Amino acid sequence: MNLVIDIGNTRSKLAIFKNNKLIKIFHPDIFTVSFLEKIKTDYPDIRNVLVSAVGEFSSDIKQFFEKNYLNFHQLTSNTSLPISNLYETKEQLGKDRIASVVGAHDIYPTQNILIIDLGTAITIDFINKKGQYLGGNISPGMNMRFKALNLLTNNLPQLKSDENFSLIAKNTNQAIISGVQNGIIFEIDAYIDKIKSIYPDLIVIFTGGDAIFFDKKLKNTIFVNSNLNFIGLNRILTHNDKKN
Repeated sequence: MNLVIDIGNTRSKLAIFKNNKLIKIFHPDIFTVSFLEKIKTDYPDIRNVLVSAVGEFSSDIKQFFEKNYLNFHQLTSNTSLPISNLYETKEQLGKDRIASVVGAHDIYPTQNILIIDLGTAITIDFINKKGQYLGGNISPGMNMRFKALNLLTNNLPQLKSDENFSLIAKNTNQAIISGVQNGIIFEIDAYIDKIKSIYPDLIVIFTGGDAIFFDKKLKNTIFVNSNLNFIGLNRILTHNDKKN
């Protein structure tokens, strides 16, 4: 069994894999050693652990992993990957981005893939059928765009996403909602079209918190996989265990 952990700025997520199949996901309110001890009790067959952390995490948690699991790994820019990473600034590459790319390649190992993560930021990443990660784009996510319109202007209100929006809005609130949401749709559709003109067999995968919201709203065909990050982390973990 494998345990993979994604420690973000405010929340942590954990997933357990058995024979490389995802069997359980955890979203703890508080990520503590006592929580990890319960997981160890409930899943005694866990042997391998990979932690992906935005920054440093507490030393007591790290000591727990080192004490209880023989094969403990922490994802860094120097971690060996099962793909070819051609990004020029690897130390600045978000761990969630590279995990999702690895996850996509694990699912479609012989395809050209565009991975679009609709979270706090919108990241678009491309990996070719040779397993070469070439890079991508970063732009503000949906909630960030709503907040920017409110914070950086004097009169525009703070709004949030709405399933009911039109192409031409008739009032200011609807104009903000339509502008933000249509802007994202047009941006992503145009980017997909451009990459498809180069790679006609392109597969597009959506992931991230807003993936479901934009599913079915694009003219391009896409697949949604909310667990892409976990799948990638597990693949990186198994890759590094085989090297040991």
